[in-house]
Amino acid sequence: MRTERITSTFRAFENRNYTLFFCGQSVSQIGTWMQRTAVSWVIYSMTHSVFMLGLAVFAQQFPSFLLSLFGGIVSDRYSRYKILLVTQTASMIQAVMLATLILQNHYVIWEILTLSVVLGIINAFDVPARQPMVHDMINNKEDLPNALALNSAMVNIARLVGPALSGIVLNEFGAGICFSVNAVSFVAVIGSLLLMKLPAFQPPLIKKKVITELAEGFAYLKDTPLIGLVMLMLVLLSLFVLPYDTMMPVFAKIIYKGDAATYGYISSFIGLGAIMGSLFMASIKEVSHLKLVLLVSVAILGAGLIFFSRIQYLPAAIPFAIVIGFGSLSPMTAGITIIQMQSAPEMRGRVMSYVAMAYFGMLPLGSLLVGMVSQKVSAPLTMFYQGILALIIAAIFSKYILKQFGETRPNDKKAEK
Repeated sequence: MRTERITSTFRAFENRNYTLFFCGQSVSQIGTWMQRTAVSWVIYSMTHSVFMLGLAVFAQQFPSFLLSLFGGIVSDRYSRYKILLVTQTASMIQAVMLATLILQNHYVIWEILTLSVVLGIINAFDVPARQPMVHDMINNKEDLPNALALNSAMVNIARLVGPALSGIVLNEFGAGICFSVNAVSFVAVIGSLLLMKLPAFQPPLIKKKVITELAEGFAYLKDTPLIGLVMLMLVLLSLFVLPYDTMMPVFAKIIYKGDAATYGYISSFIGLGAIMGSLFMASIKEVSHLKLVLLVSVAILGAGLIFFSRIQYLPAAIPFAIVIGFGSLSPMTAGITIIQMQSAPEMRGRVMSYVAMAYFGMLPLGSLLVGMVSQKVSAPLTMFYQGILALIIAAIFSKYILKQFGETRPNDKKAEK
């Protein structure tokens, strides 16, 4: 029985293309988290401003909000495989430019923010193509929820390893080496893409005007209430709750009297909790259980934030950092899985672009909001309020999502046959 459970948890690896993708992305994601940690630490060390931390997140993610709908249209019109080759190569070039800038030791804040904007533009086209392309890598579509959960686990493993490595490298070698490692890590994901053998791309027979396709995507969301509800919940979480990590450098440096390594360790324990949550989700066989995972994980996140915000002794706060990690990315994983499973294939790119717009639009605005509020009332009190809001969101949406989840669209039933 135990062997069967383990096999079930990792069943998506029976697909060669997905295994290649997973391995390449694992290396690249570690580099990405090293860079994210280093950027936050460099900016906070230069400015000692939580608002500037929020502005850095805004600079990277708001361009994705503005352009992600167009990224979704591009994903539906053209080969997602080729799109990923372009975006991953462009991301590597951005990392090289950032590393070069820091290693020269003559940089100012606006240069780092500009390169963050460049990365945000790249992500606007990368995310809507990368998420739906998992469908093309999976031969047995019943393995799709497992593949999406393993994707989340992979990101969370990187979130565990990347910040810890970044904290060590920052202390020993400096931020420039962190950015250099990230640049090199893209070789792995580009190599994995080149080794894949995917079905030939079939372009859509009819290409409509951009405005028409955007309108169709929005109308589709209105006609599928579950997708709209889940997306609205993710919007509220991204705006009010998930930007909690904007304040983590403040906790590391001010509350816990630590350094870059302390910041890295906190982020890693959050990543550890997220891995635990992702592996739990990967073991879920019944898609109908995802609605409970979505709602309960938001409540767990709220409780974790409340307790973490009240503790000023780092060792005592670590268990709640793990709880935060368990509850923070699980809602995104469960929500995205529900949305992808409910979306029609011809609409999937545009639906995911709306998801990306919601996440990349609200998260940077939320980071600015959190930065401003924490300047006024302190970081711990701001995080406490975020925990309360998470519990309220879980309570309000529980009634509507549980009601809608059982309803299946007619074209889903046809597809099943």
